Amino acid sequence: MEQKVKTKDGRIVTTYQFPVRPEKKSFSQMMYDKETGKIMGRTSENWGRLLLFYIIFYAVLAALIAVCMQGLLMTLNKEYPKWQLDESLIGTNPGISYRPIPRDENAEQTIKYSAANRTDVKIWVDLLNDFLLPYRDQDALPGGGKNQVICDFNTPPTGGNVCAFDVTKLGPCTAEEGYSYNKSAPCIFVKLNKIYGWIPEPYDNVNELPHDMPTDLVDHIKSLPENERKQVWISCNGLNLADSEAIGPLEYYPNRGFASYYYPYMNKAEYLNPLVAVHLARPTVKRNINIECRAWAKNVIYRGGHLDRQGSILLSLLIE
Repeated sequence: MEQKVKTKDGRIVTTYQFPVRPEKKSFSQMMYDKETGKIMGRTSENWGRLLLFYIIFYAVLAALIAVCMQGLLMTLNKEYPKWQLDESLIGTNPGISYRPIPRDENAEQTIKYSAANRTDVKIWVDLLNDFLLPYRDQDALPGGGKNQVICDFNTPPTGGNVCAFDVTKLGPCTAEEGYSYNKSAPCIFVKLNKIYGWIPEPYDNVNELPHDMPTDLVDHIKSLPENERKQVWISCNGLNLADSEAIGPLEYYPNRGFASYYYPYMNKAEYLNPLVAVHLARPTVKRNINIECRAWAKNVIYRGGHLDRQGSILLSLLIE
């Protein structure tokens, strides 16, 4: 360090004083210095002030978080969402999902198995059994199924009741039949995702059906009585011409749509999504088949493709 010094004869000279290296201390001395009484380089008074500061700091921080959380919880309602339909992030266009899907999110999203391999078949049958458990066993529901009633187009649910979905009318797509996986004719269950307060606008007028609606679905709608046409229709087909040829005949159980009396979804206890079981009666084996299932309603927007698919779902099937 540079220092100016005045000599006896009045001259100013510059001297240099080099810093002295501190005495090397052992680990025990660093933890506690007997000479200064410091603990890890701080006196007990310093440590007390530091501890008091952090106690006050975290107490104030915790109080602010608690106030913010309480304010947020006061704006929420357990019975219905604050933002609904067009005001919500979900919007008014319900998505479509299917079962079975692998439990592992990183697994390949393809229904792939060998019908001759019991282990392979059991994996997919167990997935469907778990999914359909609340539909088959009312004890698995929150209230034991006491609020579920049998509905039809003439007797919609009333009060706090919800419509039950009958899984005994699924033809070859029942648990007793093993969902036909061991017969190389698997069943796929399709459902609409829940949107609070959403009410479907069905294609119930045979003179207003879309021009791109499949012919077999058009014929099916025309064959129904007028009051049974109030449904969100489902159609499945191969993604391209080759897939359409490989998919074979399709059967839908218990019908080809989701009846209007299941809607709107109002977050009532024991509500279960209506299902459509799609039975692939004779699909081509040893070939990957891309299948698109689409929902049909006036207020369901359809968009294909892989990036922003809407109103439909794409799945793959490979029977080895």
